[in-house]
Amino acid sequence: MRHVIVTCGALALHVKAIAARRGWQLDVRALPPELHSRPERIAPAVAAAAGGEEVLVAYADCGTRGALDGHMRLEGEHCYDLFARDEVRTLMSEEPGTYFLTDFLVRAFDRVVVRPLGLDRHPELRDEYFRNYTRVVWLAQRPTAELRAGAERAAETLGLPLEIVETGEGGLEAALADLVGTTKRKHA
Repeated sequence: MRHVIVTCGALALHVKAIAARRGWQLDVRALPPELHSRPERIAPAVAAAAGGEEVLVAYADCGTRGALDGHMRLEGEHCYDLFARDEVRTLMSEEPGTYFLTDFLVRAFDRVVVRPLGLDRHPELRDEYFRNYTRVVWLAQRPTAELRAGAERAAETLGLPLEIVETGEGGLEAALADLVGTTKRKHA
């Protein structure tokens, strides 16, 4: 059975790779990751992408305040939970001022953080925007030298020290397996 999954663009490559590895037949419909800057727009965008079909939703809550709860979706507050729920909770309890990066955010940092916040035009805003942060933690799914250099640049842009936690995709894969399994059981 083929399933439609509406996913955050930040997770789309991971979702496709996991589906291929698992042999799942998924029609992946990716939404722009920039929606995270306006979480109130995520649920309407998911509904539009679903087009009236029953879909799986590869989003955590992502700041929607429960607006996605009517869909079969991934558990968690945000994508960081999907990659490393326990590690994220530990890191936040140790240091609440933690700014997280994923592989996607490392690759797209200028496009989804620097330019939308105007830091490319007004770098003096950095200290205002990020004054309560004390470190950057890169939750590395597939670490490479290139991504490490990008994470270092992102941390430098924010004026914060970088820590790296290798997470892999295991957490996301398990969450997707639960989601796909729920749908298979429902339609059995």
